[in-house]
Amino acid sequence: MDFLDFAFMQRALLAAVLVGITAPAIGIYLVQRRQALMGDGIGHVAMTGVGLGFLLSASPVWMATLTSVLGAVLMELIRWYGRTRGDIALAMLFYGGMAGGVMFINLAPGGSNANLTSYLFGSLSTVSQSDVTAICLLAGFVVLVTLGLRRQLFAVSQDEEFARVTGLPVRALNLLTAVTAAVTVTVAMRVVGLLLVSALMVVPVAAAQQLSRSFAATFAIAVAIGVSVTIGGTITSYYQDVPPGATIVLLTIAAFMALTALAAPLARRRARAAAAAQPAGDPAECAIPAARATEGKVGV
Repeated sequence: MDFLDFAFMQRALLAAVLVGITAPAIGIYLVQRRQALMGDGIGHVAMTGVGLGFLLSASPVWMATLTSVLGAVLMELIRWYGRTRGDIALAMLFYGGMAGGVMFINLAPGGSNANLTSYLFGSLSTVSQSDVTAICLLAGFVVLVTLGLRRQLFAVSQDEEFARVTGLPVRALNLLTAVTAAVTVTVAMRVVGLLLVSALMVVPVAAAQQLSRSFAATFAIAVAIGVSVTIGGTITSYYQDVPPGATIVLLTIAAFMALTALAAPLARRRARAAAAAQPAGDPAECAIPAARATEGKVGV
């Protein structure tokens, strides 16, 4: 536990815990909506905000938050109105965001592409106190939305038409989901990195679904996996001097593979238990078809 003696590790672990909570918390809604790669696209757009932060001598975290939120809103508008050309518009948005980040950071005084590395892949030593403050505030927003509006967000994620019929503000909730995903990307970029954050949104949810089909249980298991792998990856990164983002993602994939291997025998055991619990009846070949059994009984 000697790593707790260092202030930068204390900050990194706090940020890791918040990332482990927030990424799966919003990721479960993205998976339900079949938008698993949305976090990856927002990460590309957020690079422009990081570059602007260096260029304007402002906080890269807050600039990335602003840029990614605007990008997420634009992505939703393209999804609504883009029609057949929407995929091309999204591609230009994603690649333009990445190019803008590289361009702005090179125009910044003393800036170079090396400055982007810690934001692209995560870094322990560069998590400052101001970063922790920003991450805490943004994570609080994500938790408030994903838990406070879980019923409404779940309904919209499952069936937009049904949610609209029931009177829910579907477009407003879709926008809120996109904005929350954008905020989550900026929460995670200092620990996991912009290019890898999407994995932490999606893989813990996919791993949790191997054990449970209910929303509440999947949510809880996914968050538990997220917190475990972010803490484990951060500590491993400290001792082994390896990139924290890559370590966390590899641990997440390992957790998915382990739970997948565990889920198969559990499913078979449940199936056998369910079959044993059913009352014994006639064999299928001896059963009387319903139509034939009612012949001649009309009018009785």
